Amino acid sequence: MGLGPQAFIDHSALEHNLQRVRQAAPNSRVMVMLKANAYGHGMVSVANTLQDADAMAVARVGEGVQLRKAGITSPIVILEGCFDQEELLQAVQHNLELVVHEQGQIGILQQHTLANPIACWLKVDTGMHRLGFPVSRAIDAYNALGQCSSVAPDVRIMTHLSNADDSNDPETDHQLRLIKPLLEQTGAIGSIANSGGILNWPESHLEWVRPGIMLYGSSPFNGRNGEDEGLRPVMTLQSNLIAVNTYSKGDGVGYGKGWICPEEMPVGVVAIGYGDGYPRHAIPGTPVLLNGKPVPLIGRVSMDMITVDLRTQPDAVTGDRVTLWGRGLPAETIAKHAGTISYELFCGVTNRVELIQGRPE
Repeated sequence: MGLGPQAFIDHSALEHNLQRVRQAAPNSRVMVMLKANAYGHGMVSVANTLQDADAMAVARVGEGVQLRKAGITSPIVILEGCFDQEELLQAVQHNLELVVHEQGQIGILQQHTLANPIACWLKVDTGMHRLGFPVSRAIDAYNALGQCSSVAPDVRIMTHLSNADDSNDPETDHQLRLIKPLLEQTGAIGSIANSGGILNWPESHLEWVRPGIMLYGSSPFNGRNGEDEGLRPVMTLQSNLIAVNTYSKGDGVGYGKGWICPEEMPVGVVAIGYGDGYPRHAIPGTPVLLNGKPVPLIGRVSMDMITVDLRTQPDAVTGDRVTLWGRGLPAETIAKHAGTISYELFCGVTNRVELIQGRPE
């Protein structure tokens, strides 16, 4: 096997994190988020591991069809719904549930007679201002779905929290105050809580919760990491040193020579770059673990390589293992140094990185 990046997916950590969800919301059913290839972790393999969940959710019909063809039998919810007759018929054929968030989707359901009515969730916009019917129109939309012969009885209602990652922000309380009268008026089963709501807003739990990032071991809260929330990292991204070189004081490292060696020093080259999904905007000083010990990134991130300062590990050699994030190095730490979030790191891992189902050695 050559030297290069691998992403190890720890399925025991997935199971642990699902149990952490159940611990935090013991009276709710759990709909796990598998969109975007399970946040870059491999949708089908993650789905197989999380079959104890009460339902699964993906963004698009095609993702739901892929799960069904892979043998997944759990309820599957399509968060963006369907947008034409072909998608509707696919959803019916594969027993998918649809989120309905705009009037045209109600029209599609009204225009078609289905032998098997399809289960639907009404999406209500309480402040995210992305998808959903405004609260003022939600009851009319709910009634229209209830009267549609193609829709299964007992339409459910969901909304999405926009600021649940900030426990001091009053927006979550405002959203809860908006949605709860609608739920009381209709008597519908409801779903509000994302990962932030699950961990920090128990009044948002209702009948269903929808964990995303916490399943993958990362905290939804600024300034915290997964371990702070009792979570375990699922993805560990690793590669290897492919060169160890010695440079003189004053030598510049990498494109633009923006990092200058302050003394004669060893510099390591790691086989990973933005072409593999390592963030291009990671700044000098971003830590990696070399043989389990931190060393800092120096120079710019290249397409295929990064360079690291080996002054604290002068005995490092080609082939030594490097951890970019995961076990021992929270993804949140790397995200902070790159000006992004752990979601983007996970989803950005490219298909030339080998996904390995199991924990790293």
